[in-house]
Amino acid sequence: MVKSYLKYEHSKTFGIITSPFSNVLWTPDEGAQNAALRHTGAGRAIVGADEEVLCWDVKKGELLSRWRDKDCVAEVTTIARSNADPDVFAVGYGDGSIRIWDSSIASVVVSFNGHRSAVNILAFDSEGSRLASGSKDTDVIVWDLVAEVGLYKLRGHENQITGLQFVHLSATEIGHDDEDGGTVNSNSFINGYHDQPGFLLTTSKDAKIKIWDMTTQHCIETHIAQSNGECWALELSPDGSGCVTAGNDGELKIWSIDQQGLAELASQISQHSDRKYLRERGSLRRQGKDRTIGVKFHPRGKYIAAHGSEKAIELWRIRSESEVQKTLARKRKRLREKALAAQGGTGKTDLTHGDDKEDILATADITDVIIPYVIVRTGGKVRSVDWGRGSTSKTLHLLSANTNNELELYSISSRQPEKKTKSEEPPDYTRAYAVDMPGHRTDVRSVALSSDDRMLASSSNGGFKIWNVRTQSCIRTLDCGYALCSSFLPGDKIVVVGNRNGELEVFDIASSTLIETVKAHDGPIWTLDVHPDGKSMATGSADKSAKFFNFEVVEEEIPGTKRTCPRFKLVHKRTLKVSDDILSLRFSPDSRLVALSLLDNTVKVFFVDSLKLFLNLYGHKLPVLNMDVSYDSKLIVTCSADKNVRIWGLDFGDCHKAFFAHQDSIMQVAFIPHNQDGNGHHFFSASKDRTIKYWDGDKFEQIQKLEGHHGEIWAMAVSRTGEFLVTASHDKSIRIWHQTDEQIFLEEEREKELEELYENTLTTSLEPDEEPGTEKAEVAAAGKQTTETLMAGEKIVEALEISVPDLEAMREWNQAKGHQSKTGPPDRHPIFLYTNTSAEAHVLSIIQRIKAAALQDALLVLPFNQVTALFTFLQIWAEKQWNIPLTCRVLFFVLKIHHKQIVASKTMRPMLDGIRRHLRRALQKQKDEMGFNLAALNFVGSRMKDMGSKDYVDEAIWEEEEEKIGKGRKKRGFVDVA
Repeated sequence: MVKSYLKYEHSKTFGIITSPFSNVLWTPDEGAQNAALRHTGAGRAIVGADEEVLCWDVKKGELLSRWRDKDCVAEVTTIARSNADPDVFAVGYGDGSIRIWDSSIASVVVSFNGHRSAVNILAFDSEGSRLASGSKDTDVIVWDLVAEVGLYKLRGHENQITGLQFVHLSATEIGHDDEDGGTVNSNSFINGYHDQPGFLLTTSKDAKIKIWDMTTQHCIETHIAQSNGECWALELSPDGSGCVTAGNDGELKIWSIDQQGLAELASQISQHSDRKYLRERGSLRRQGKDRTIGVKFHPRGKYIAAHGSEKAIELWRIRSESEVQKTLARKRKRLREKALAAQGGTGKTDLTHGDDKEDILATADITDVIIPYVIVRTGGKVRSVDWGRGSTSKTLHLLSANTNNELELYSISSRQPEKKTKSEEPPDYTRAYAVDMPGHRTDVRSVALSSDDRMLASSSNGGFKIWNVRTQSCIRTLDCGYALCSSFLPGDKIVVVGNRNGELEVFDIASSTLIETVKAHDGPIWTLDVHPDGKSMATGSADKSAKFFNFEVVEEEIPGTKRTCPRFKLVHKRTLKVSDDILSLRFSPDSRLVALSLLDNTVKVFFVDSLKLFLNLYGHKLPVLNMDVSYDSKLIVTCSADKNVRIWGLDFGDCHKAFFAHQDSIMQVAFIPHNQDGNGHHFFSASKDRTIKYWDGDKFEQIQKLEGHHGEIWAMAVSRTGEFLVTASHDKSIRIWHQTDEQIFLEEEREKELEELYENTLTTSLEPDEEPGTEKAEVAAAGKQTTETLMAGEKIVEALEISVPDLEAMREWNQAKGHQSKTGPPDRHPIFLYTNTSAEAHVLSIIQRIKAAALQDALLVLPFNQVTALFTFLQIWAEKQWNIPLTCRVLFFVLKIHHKQIVASKTMRPMLDGIRRHLRRALQKQKDEMGFNLAALNFVGSRMKDMGSKDYVDEAIWEEEEEKIGKGRKKRGFVDVA
């Protein structure tokens, strides 16, 4: 009989506030009833947390919502919010996919997949109908969110995209003069400017900044953005008149954008022009000398925030026009005084040419316009910032997401430029709110479960937390040293933590206090284990000794009184000296043996009572990092930095099996602590290769591989019941993996792994290879073959293969029925009999089920002999006017792809004529309907406008007006209030 196993699946993630891969967005409190809450400016923070997007209440530190697509395991790399619809967010992922989320229902609206590697940056246009994405694969793709398709791919940069912004031309810029000298309204639908595609601004690590004309889909201007290496960030000013690029050595370059010139270019028929639309205004230098990774304009446009990867955010203030003029006037005055002094004080110096304010303003040095404001010192290295929008202009709010798993909101006093202060001190700032409780600042190095599996202890450098396993809420937070190992003591009221200073810290959970600190070793305590009888424990350290402690309760006098109180103490009883550093220590469940793994790659097994050497286990090529003993004390499993796992017998010390388990160092192994389901010899291994593997220790087979972490796994704990395990990783997350009722078989798991490997190689082989030396096209189709698109293409081919014979058979039967009414129906495919549909309806339903974003890539899979069959059905759909938008989309795409073959084919000419004739009739009908509906909407709108305005007359004012009219001064006027 084939043995089956129960499957483990990822169930919950906690301990992570924000990941260092993604940016942060501030959003206002939606529907806040309390006015005080709205005025705090605290709002909400939208952050990426590994593969999820989290929404935090910044003031309360509560998690409001969690957005996760169960089909996606890649980490979130960037988030953007739509300007048109505040509930719509675009999220880019590490695998190149993009998902559009609706925050009100926390679900995916549409997903795109066009990039070959991680998405770096996303930007919506002002109408919210288009999305631009830049990736590590050097490509920029523009997506149509209404039609849910990729429009085109722009390929001009030579390195990953770091900045992306739509340049929106204002109505005054686009408006142009008609023949009579009047200005044509740019917002009218008639003149065509409302749908102007506009321009796109991009920067890349290749240090170039480009302007793309989205009408002609080509680059119209390129500049070198940074003088000393890569360009790391781009930010457009709120009014679109300028932008900032950021590079190495703290350099910020300021650029002005010629909006009037771009508007004229957009209205020209001929695109050729020698005019420069992007002009460098100057450079600013940050105090921090590392590269600038983020720049953000304040929504009001008066302040700029910039930061590198250090613990500081630098703010600049943009001076008003009057301030700049005063500064320039002072400079001119000094120049006059110097000129007068040089000419001997004759007073005949003519400096009138320097009084032209407009020329001086246009050529003013950028350091006179943008001045340093304040440097905000943060609690951790900054990953991303965003401005909060408060209700008052006196205070600025700045939200910072730090790499140490923390969100901070700073309040900065806004200086009024009119108020002059004698001492130019930097403005004050305070850390108003922070979200830091639900996670550790540094990597979790140790996790331990209580005996009833209800509580979890996690410890890191400087922090120790107790979690409720069921609700994933943090119950206690305490300060500790650099923790390396931890364990609950019997009773689950006390936790012992071993740290890098050689100290044992004893914490009482109920009172949240540090009971005792024991200086146990002279080196780091790498491991500790509680004796199975629950009365003692042992520690192993880098000082080449293992120490055994007893748990005792002693009566201590209360200072200043004669009373005593019971106090828990660790009492040192024995010491075992060994030849090298101890990395791991484990008692056998039968209390007979204790195993120590040393830095010399060996494992030594001693008797607990006499501390005499029992076994020496040789075989690993690098130090054994962790080990565990099975429930029956018969097996010991060891894991090493040599990526191997070895299973040994504890009777004679023989190695049962050694196998290559992971692609990196294996940090921890753990047996299931009981044998209720015959799984007492099953164990888990966790590695720095980000995976956990489930093994059968009797058959020496891998049962399952658990993937989900995005960083090295440092710690793991298996529950006493074996129903779940907990892992902690470098990605700051703590994950719970639960046992399910689903059965898995080893043969099926091996087949799944082979299928995944085949699919990965298949999709990569379908990507077109760039031939070396050939210049790639500046514009390409926005598509990418995935397993989803391949399967969709196969479904279309399958539907055509069974539908074409059925269509012919039904046509023949209908003709035969005309001659002989008693002719029996033909034999049809069971799918048509089951669904009771025609062949053309079946093919249309198959194509309708394919996602709009994947349809074009699915049609690319079709061979040409199936295209002719598809045209047969297109003609029927056009004739019956079924789903005309989809019919047109399929038709135009297939015509574009197979144009040469279709033109050369004589048989397809009459078919194309028929499709054209039917489509024109259907499209004309839809056009008439749309025109009728538009006219009706305009009429209804004008009626509502007329009904929404009333004549209002104030009685007192009316009487005064009557008197004035009586005196003959002026007539009464009505006020029109909309």
